[in-house]
Amino acid sequence: MNRQALDDLKQQIPLMGYLQAHDWQPARPLSRGRWMGLCPLHGDRKPSFLVDPNKDLFFCYGCGRGGDVIRFAELYHQVKFPQALTLLRQWRGTAPLLQEVTRFYRMQLHRYSEAIAYLYQRGIRSLGLIEHMRVGYAPGGCLRGWLTQFGHSLSALRQTGLVTSVGYDAYMRRIVFPLEGNLYGRSISTSAPPHRFLPGSKGGLYFWSQARSYPEVILVEGLFDYAVLWQAGFQNVTCSLGTHLNARQFRQLCDGPRTVYVTFDADPNGSGERAAQCLSQRLRERGIRVRTVVLPDGHDPNSFFAAGGDARQFQALLESATL
Repeated sequence: MNRQALDDLKQQIPLMGYLQAHDWQPARPLSRGRWMGLCPLHGDRKPSFLVDPNKDLFFCYGCGRGGDVIRFAELYHQVKFPQALTLLRQWRGTAPLLQEVTRFYRMQLHRYSEAIAYLYQRGIRSLGLIEHMRVGYAPGGCLRGWLTQFGHSLSALRQTGLVTSVGYDAYMRRIVFPLEGNLYGRSISTSAPPHRFLPGSKGGLYFWSQARSYPEVILVEGLFDYAVLWQAGFQNVTCSLGTHLNARQFRQLCDGPRTVYVTFDADPNGSGERAAQCLSQRLRERGIRVRTVVLPDGHDPNSFFAAGGDARQFQALLESATL
């Protein structure tokens, strides 16, 4: 990629917009339109990360690193220069398309009783929650036609993973949750693999921009776990989409002083418990207070509430969480 192409890419992706899309929040304004905030590249305790939107440059007085949006992508995603360019190009092209896909799937949700019945079965009954999470439904067989009529090429849909190599919708009979740069689909059929993502990263912690403002954060594995807790009034919840946190998710948990309540599934084989212990140790090494929430055997937060558990009972589990 030549210098002109690099300059064009940076112009198309303003640094401030990219930072805010990755949960960075400015803490205070400075002169000449500059901003200071916590550094997303290391465990910052006080704002040391300077951003100049006019020059599209950043510099951290804490870790001493700085540069443009490409350099930030290198450091943030821990990749080399060519991979950073690829990530930025994908982010630039995928975001508008996924917004259209999300809007389409949200329109389908209330048209299919099977989808509503599945949500009810999983304990999701609040319209406010459905709006908050922008839940949709992929019936299959209709997304490709809808998108191509608006000018999206079949090759572009294949490249993003929304359409299979033979031209079929990749998401069929799935409850759909939009993520940052990705799309999670949970099959409502037992004959299909339960989980589906688009190719690429699962992104950061779910709704971290909201959860990070609380001094105590509840960390769960799955989006249905997140859903029932948020519905029950625990808005200090976030989700890691599995027990293995990526580098960015771990940095987010460590971006300020807080207590993390690790609430992983009580799997019969003990895998959730082992993952919780491993993560708790890593967080403590970074100075984060950790409590491990012990659920009844065989339960995850979703099944706990779906089986009749309530907010008072879950609060008691939080209060009895172990060190």
